[in-house]
Amino acid sequence: MAKRKRSDSARTDELLLGILAQDSRTPNTQIAQKLNISESAVRRRMLKLVKTGRIRRFTVELDDAGSSSAITWVSVNPSVPTNQVSSRVKTVPGVEVVYETAGQFDLAVLVKGADIGELNKTIEGIRRVDGIINTNTTMVLRTIR
Repeated sequence: MAKRKRSDSARTDELLLGILAQDSRTPNTQIAQKLNISESAVRRRMLKLVKTGRIRRFTVELDDAGSSSAITWVSVNPSVPTNQVSSRVKTVPGVEVVYETAGQFDLAVLVKGADIGELNKTIEGIRRVDGIINTNTTMVLRTIR
């Protein structure tokens, strides 16, 4: 019985996360109705998910209209630890996200800026990071979410 209760709890948490992922502004009372639990239970579950690190942060998704994006693929010198290079790349202004990857390139870097000139400054900043031996940039034409 305890195992089933834990499974039900995990399923409820996943449903709760799904609702928040769709619209993090959904009121707790509405979430409670959808999940058939009390509003206080929703608050407790959300607090638990934050404390355990399952929810790392709440954020705002901005409209990308009028801005430019690119993905810069990065090759790292094998004598330099990839995580050190990743940490340095993340500090370059205009870098949104750094992914450590397997395959032809070691990093995929999402870059955003107001225009192509700003993107170029960011890409040049990435290229200056110690440990990077090669980059290849792909412009993002459209984002579908």
